[in-house]
Amino acid sequence: MTTALSSPPPLFSGDPALLAALAQAALKAGVEILRIRAEGMSTRYKADESPVTAADLAAEELLRAELALLLPGVPVIAEEAVEQGRGEAPADTFLLVDPLDGTREFIGSSGEFTVNIALVEAGVPSLGIIYAPAVEKLYAGGSFASGEARAFRAARAAGAPVDAATWEPIRCRPIPDAGLIAIASRSHLDPDTRELLASLDIAESLSCGSALKFGLVAEGRADIYPRLSTVCEWDVGAGHALVRAAGGSVRRPDGNPLRYGRTEAKYRVPAFIAYGAQG
Repeated sequence: MTTALSSPPPLFSGDPALLAALAQAALKAGVEILRIRAEGMSTRYKADESPVTAADLAAEELLRAELALLLPGVPVIAEEAVEQGRGEAPADTFLLVDPLDGTREFIGSSGEFTVNIALVEAGVPSLGIIYAPAVEKLYAGGSFASGEARAFRAARAAGAPVDAATWEPIRCRPIPDAGLIAIASRSHLDPDTRELLASLDIAESLSCGSALKFGLVAEGRADIYPRLSTVCEWDVGAGHALVRAAGGSVRRPDGNPLRYGRTEAKYRVPAFIAYGAQG
């Protein structure tokens, strides 16, 4: 059972218990996703030709219900609701939800799909959860009201207790002057991103699906993750919070900050680059 946090402070991220509660919601969504995957599912395609399955819809419904109980009154901007014209208006504090990031990997044989939840405050993601139920990998990170930032990883089966006391702290590694480790999309490697990677001193190139790429930057396994084609805020918000909490950054290619809740842009993010620890 999910219960609302009592008397949340003006900045919800001031309470680390919220990070664990968001993780528990993601673990519950993982149960639905794996159940539907095991039973088999049909796929349809949205106007932008991206796929959507029953697992996307079921996970989003579950998450919206869990988050409404946990943080009543806080708007939830969720991918499928926005697509269906049911999106809520963002406020100064709101939640971003991608119930199934990496649907192509979900439809195929890969386990590289995730549940993404981000809390956005004053346009900046302050808490982020990335959970990959098929590979039982959880990432969680946040910047707290005390000024402290912390990021973690854990192995967790779908539906298991969160047990945040056993989470392993992670940090971005300092970006080397030469010999970078780069991570890029397995399914969406666009020409501009290829060109950027070709211009860098890359010692090792990795690829994987979904928001797991942010996790590799946050745990120091990769130094840079560029995406120079359009994505949506719910694809990026949780990873942004995680990398930021681990000592890295996520910015526009020109170095300016990413801002969230941009309804005028239909929540589109034209491009971004995630970096490990700099300086």
